[in-house]
Amino acid sequence: MTTKPMKIGFIGGGNMAVALIGGMLKRGYAAGDIVVAEPVETQRASLSHELGVQVEESAAAALRVDVLVLAVKPQVLRQVLTGLPTLDGPVCVLSIAAGIRAGDISRWLNGHAAVVRAMPNTPALVGAGITGLYALPGVSAAQRRQAEAILSAVGQTVWVAAEGQIDAVTAISGSGPAYVFLFIEALEAAGRDLGLDAETARALAVQTFYGAAALALQDGSEPAELRARVTSKGGTTERGVAELEAHQVRAAIAAAARAADARARELGDILGAD
Repeated sequence: MTTKPMKIGFIGGGNMAVALIGGMLKRGYAAGDIVVAEPVETQRASLSHELGVQVEESAAAALRVDVLVLAVKPQVLRQVLTGLPTLDGPVCVLSIAAGIRAGDISRWLNGHAAVVRAMPNTPALVGAGITGLYALPGVSAAQRRQAEAILSAVGQTVWVAAEGQIDAVTAISGSGPAYVFLFIEALEAAGRDLGLDAETARALAVQTFYGAAALALQDGSEPAELRARVTSKGGTTERGVAELEAHQVRAAIAAAARAADARARELGDILGAD
């Protein structure tokens, strides 16, 4: 039996949309099954030339699909959605707009029940992201698979049972790359202070993070176990880790995550308010 191709529409053709479309094309999706509504003419031209997808100026032109991906800035999403006609049929609405709750999207779409809220992160731009997803009760199992198929084109996916957990996803993986970049920045600066040239310090800092993360993924051991393996008693690593502990780095990371989680909830209230 032949599987019917999934028709996918995007409202918004920015960086994350481009990453998702590029990932799907690499996985064998047909460019002819993807339509992107994008108001900026130069971006429409780029999408058509680089990816070969159908492009339209009007958002309404992207609605005759199986999955509608909302990839516009959160601040304009309500304006875009309230200007759309009522969706026909079992369209799965997949939002990657940060902070906007699924219930508000459903309300702005005249009560459309099949809404999935997703929180991808910026490593998706290089196919190494991870996305948290939450589905309203009106989303079918098949629609969940459709949403997951799209997001898995740029990395791993995880589902959460309660929408409030998306705020925690935002705090950990959504904001997390900035924490990593900050640590890389600091490690690189420390290398320069210790006499390394800038190019060498950056290479060491970036590759160390990349390699350590790859090892953690491949090995599968708890991070504490991996840390213990490289922390020889009386050695250099033990001395360095002790200094980090003395400066309460763990507490600072936890505080950053709590602050990001709180701000995510605040933004949900602000962006969803009438």
